[in-house]
Amino acid sequence: MNLYGKIKEIAENDGVEFVGVADLTPARHFIKEYARDLLDEYPKSITLGIRLLDDVVDQLSTEMDRPEAVNYLHAYEVTNQRLDIVSYKISNFLQKEGFRVLPIPASKRCDDERIAAVFSHKLAAHLAGIGWIGKSCLLINPEAGPRVRWITVLTNAPLEVTGSPMEDSCGECNKCVEVCPANAFTGRSFHADEAREVRYDARKCEEYFKELEKAGEMPVCGLCIHVCPHGQK
Repeated sequence: MNLYGKIKEIAENDGVEFVGVADLTPARHFIKEYARDLLDEYPKSITLGIRLLDDVVDQLSTEMDRPEAVNYLHAYEVTNQRLDIVSYKISNFLQKEGFRVLPIPASKRCDDERIAAVFSHKLAAHLAGIGWIGKSCLLINPEAGPRVRWITVLTNAPLEVTGSPMEDSCGECNKCVEVCPANAFTGRSFHADEAREVRYDARKCEEYFKELEKAGEMPVCGLCIHVCPHGQK
């Protein structure tokens, strides 16, 4: 079994539904802004994705009660934990094979000013041909829509790329833009040469969550995931 076959086997045995490999070179300029010189050591990325439970996402609404918020937050956290664990299993395998690896946490902020992680899992998944980046700035998979949590393993292993970036299929749909209680999205489609801020104001989401906490409510939203037609039953 080749390297990719073994990686996919490890991933699928842990319930991972989406696996892909990307060459990060085309996105070097964008990645360098966030991750400095990571690509010098790790030119390839392995993307892993686990779909959130539909019944949990379907409970989300603009008038969400605490039980629904707890269910979603729990599903979000557990899925991230599962991804973190399997990313280390794959990293350990590749290290034993003699390659360099750097697993990026599923959900850890490293830049409070930009409200961003050290690396974009969505961009890696997009480059691997798993989906496109929608108006919500989420990775949209044709089957699961945005109802997937992602993680990335950076490596120098000589893996074959699994696909190429998909074309945007959001069309004229603006449901995620219209439902956002923070008005954080501009409705502009993704363009690789544009900054995230052209499409999404992360500070507005941050302020919305703080307002929920002050009101004694759980800082949970996910409405852009809920309303997206892609992935709905």
